[in-house]
Amino acid sequence: MACTEAYKEHIEYTFNAFCRVVIHYAAINAWRDRDKRRQREISFEYLTEEKFYPFSTSDKYFTDPYKQYPVMICGQRVILTNGSG
Repeated sequence: MACTEAYKEHIEYTFNAFCRVVIHYAAINAWRDRDKRRQREISFEYLTEEKFYPFSTSDKYFTDPYKQYPVMICGQRVILTNGSG
């Protein structure tokens, strides 16, 4: 079957229309997914202002500045201290 210029042009226009439709619906799905994600998310402002959750915590290790904590590492004894005392 010989393809005429008009038939090639028709195929090109049909393919372009198909691509536009696919991109259009992909954009709709992306917006829908984004809206669903926004509905499930909680903002940091809400957590800090309404619920009073801190952003970070700190553990209190080595509270005694003069106490030594010996640790064996690779067969050698290492002494850990608070460092401020």
